[in-house]
Amino acid sequence: MSLSQFRTVFKYEKTINWFPGHMAKGVKQMRDQMRSVDLIVETRDARIPLSSINPQFEQIIGNKDRLVVYNKVDLAPPYVQETMDRELQKRGQQAIFTDAMSDNKSVKQILAAAVERARVDPMKFSQYSIMVVGMPNVGKSSLINALRHIGINKGKAASTGAKPGVTRAVSNRIKVLQNPNVYLVDTPGVMMPYIHDPETAIKVALTGGMKDNIADEIVLADYLLFRLNRLADTNYCGVLGLHQPTDDINELMAALGRRIGALRKGGELDTDKTLRYFLRTYRDGMFGRLCLDELDEASIDEFYASASSGHPQSRNQEKKAKRAAQRQRALEKKNQKSGHGQQRAK
Repeated sequence: MSLSQFRTVFKYEKTINWFPGHMAKGVKQMRDQMRSVDLIVETRDARIPLSSINPQFEQIIGNKDRLVVYNKVDLAPPYVQETMDRELQKRGQQAIFTDAMSDNKSVKQILAAAVERARVDPMKFSQYSIMVVGMPNVGKSSLINALRHIGINKGKAASTGAKPGVTRAVSNRIKVLQNPNVYLVDTPGVMMPYIHDPETAIKVALTGGMKDNIADEIVLADYLLFRLNRLADTNYCGVLGLHQPTDDINELMAALGRRIGALRKGGELDTDKTLRYFLRTYRDGMFGRLCLDELDEASIDEFYASASSGHPQSRNQEKKAKRAAQRQRALEKKNQKSGHGQQRAK
């Protein structure tokens, strides 16, 4: 079966949302501190340059001076930088593209932008404040640590982790530069209260913005396979040790599970272990530099038009999403208590 015969549309209509209480609290804290902030550094994920834009930030930031940072650029194709730089310039925004884990040059650009702005106003030179915002797992904390290391040669000030939700509250000020004195405020990764497009939610989850169990790992894996085939990128076959590309996620799981030895007693496939291996391989960049968003001019224009116009039913949908999130949290607490109870019984 050739790639031309594979799926051209990913059919999935279930809404996936994750907006726990610490995010709602973080949004309120951001609003409360906005007056004392001089610059907003909005961090996005270069692998999903459109899907990692949170329209909620537009309401919070308003007309505040903003610098857009596309992080994880080492995991995205080079055309992402050229395209998004051009598109942001059209909209009067400045962008810097970083790999906060190893690219010191781009991190220095952020510090230089802060210094340039601080020098414009002598009153700000002694105390210039930056708030770093972004969706979960876009690399905000890694960026803050890199800025602090390069700016004043100090160690980590923000906790990092591969899972979303490591930072759960707005932090105290973190000094990252002296003369001028530049301070950062770290914030929790904030998801949209309601994501109207299921495919956007899948992209966010696939890049680590949501917990895998919320989005359903088999759906994430199936979408990843769909995108790899749509990109005509059969490199995954060599990486995974497959003989040929496939459009069937169950077929891929069966072949991959056997190859990595993810089998239970009796030779039964360990689906969970195989799924985690497949998703981790993508997230570690083993399939190469991939962009999950369509970045042709029509798709970009459609995205910004949709983001600016809003969605008529979004308020009701947001309420439903919040209620669903509350039910999810209650279920998780119930499961935790049940698990502890079983352990005590043993």
